[in-house]
Amino acid sequence: MKINTKCVHGSNKRFDNTGAVSVPIFQSATFIHPGVEQSTGYDYSRLQNPTREYLEDIVANLEEGAEALAFSTGMAAITALMELFSPGDHIIASDDLYGGSVRLFRHISAKNGVRVTLLDTGDIHALEGAIRPETKAVFVETPTNPMMQVTDIAAVAQITRANGLLLVVDNTFLTPYLQRPLTLGADIVIHSGTKYLGGHNDTLAGFLVVNDAELIQRLRFIYTSTGACLSPFDSWLIIRGIKTLALRMRQHEKSANVIAHWLRKQPKVRAVYYCGFEDHPGHAVNNKQADGFGAVISFEVDNAKTARDMLERIKLVHFAESLGGVESLMTYPYMQTHADVPEEQRLSKGITDKLLRLSVGIEDVNDIIADLSSALEE
Repeated sequence: MKINTKCVHGSNKRFDNTGAVSVPIFQSATFIHPGVEQSTGYDYSRLQNPTREYLEDIVANLEEGAEALAFSTGMAAITALMELFSPGDHIIASDDLYGGSVRLFRHISAKNGVRVTLLDTGDIHALEGAIRPETKAVFVETPTNPMMQVTDIAAVAQITRANGLLLVVDNTFLTPYLQRPLTLGADIVIHSGTKYLGGHNDTLAGFLVVNDAELIQRLRFIYTSTGACLSPFDSWLIIRGIKTLALRMRQHEKSANVIAHWLRKQPKVRAVYYCGFEDHPGHAVNNKQADGFGAVISFEVDNAKTARDMLERIKLVHFAESLGGVESLMTYPYMQTHADVPEEQRLSKGITDKLLRLSVGIEDVNDIIADLSSALEE
């Protein structure tokens, strides 16, 4: 079954004999036992809910994984993931991560005795050199947020397998429509389902997708014990969003390509970070492991005033956090998504007060460009 069909028909589960095309929302906290020591398979919605289970089947199917776990947010998914590790454990992670992940590692994981080394995971030699006896995992974003660095997932997987490490890949930016890390050797895939999977900026969700049975068992124990599960209604919203994922991703990416090339020609734009450019350092690797480049563009303007002016002047494009929805959104990483990242680290990665991040929506590309042009020219 092709992936665009999987988006629509990704689970074969049926829950009743009504013939309902849309999966029911099982808005129930608890379920009746048929008898003593008997269960319908559903006991309490923190443990499992039929609507959420249907969604988990879809996401696992899209990522070519065995099982998925649906969380209340992307950060809840990463927080549960980090419970796999114990005090004294060490993790290597991409040094250009979503700021919320960095905040979690610095303040929560460090408090719990888990140490994280941030480096360019695209530099295979640097990654190998950072492995210690206590290293347990490598955590990768590719492309990264917001500087669009690319990591060769298969190459890193060879290293992690040789050293007995877990490979975790955050696949939020490209989605399983464009990239499937488990097929490249990853052990765990993360998604902020709030973004492209939901696609409409109307709900929060997160996912972990796994193939290994023992790892699934460990994660599900953490999941049901800590309780950050996705609600039935939010599960239904993500199911509905995924049905159009393939159509949306094609339009997102088509428009992003046009806008990225247009931005490069603007006098006030000093640099554009988009791995769809042939001269992008990670272009060839991304071509090898993914079916596209996504629809997030970061770009640097000539000064901080221009950046702030753009954020004040855009009208069609919204000045808002997040990405991946049908509406185009512009974010100021320096003050928003990466505000809690230490300034020295931010600046070393180019996350300055001149950097903007654009999530290209599905509006007409000419309307998006007209809005950006007006905001740049005034």
